Amino acid sequence: MLALTRKKSESIIINDNIEVIVLGIQGEQVKLGIIAPKSIPVHRKEVYEQIQAENLEATRHVNVSAVKNLKPAQNINTDAATESIKNDINNVISND
Repeated sequence: MLALTRKKSESIIINDNIEVIVLGIQGEQVKLGIIAPKSIPVHRKEVYEQIQAENLEATRHVNVSAVKNLKPAQNINTDAATESIKNDINNVISND
């Protein structure tokens, strides 16, 4: 595990395409902003664990022939959405 110290408005970069920004600190709570491509899911750990449990349960009832008929997803350009999120986070930082 890598442990880092950051102050408000400071950030870390993960894998060239994910930025985690400290938006605010109040007592023992830290507010984080995460900028990541839409193709990378970002969840709180407890939500992620619930999704995994539900996915495991769902696999027990999969119709294999229906899965074989699925079409591939279309490519989505996320650059504009990422810029919009960065602007929103910068507004939050500057308004605190």
